[in-house]
Amino acid sequence: MDNKELRRLNLTPIEDLIAEDFGEVNTPERNQFDMECDAFVIGEQLKAERRRAGLTQEQLADRIGTKKSFISRVEKGRADIQLSTLVKLFNGLGRQISVRVI
Repeated sequence: MDNKELRRLNLTPIEDLIAEDFGEVNTPERNQFDMECDAFVIGEQLKAERRRAGLTQEQLADRIGTKKSFISRVEKGRADIQLSTLVKLFNGLGRQISVRVI
């Protein structure tokens, strides 16, 4: 259902609600919100893959040479990580990642 149809049904599109709370696209506030959302999604994916692999945070940390606290921060979306670190994390789970620019 597109935004026009949602409005016709007297429903508010999610994009409008996000803009209302966090600003329009490409504003500093919205950019911060979008980055935090991305970090949350990456953290949740890492957590799911780690659990699927049957590993604890500590075991994953040992595999890639880091600390459990770092794994915890990433899974909570509270770590600003480089792409190379992201690759290392998922490789430690026997997984690969791909990046797509849209």
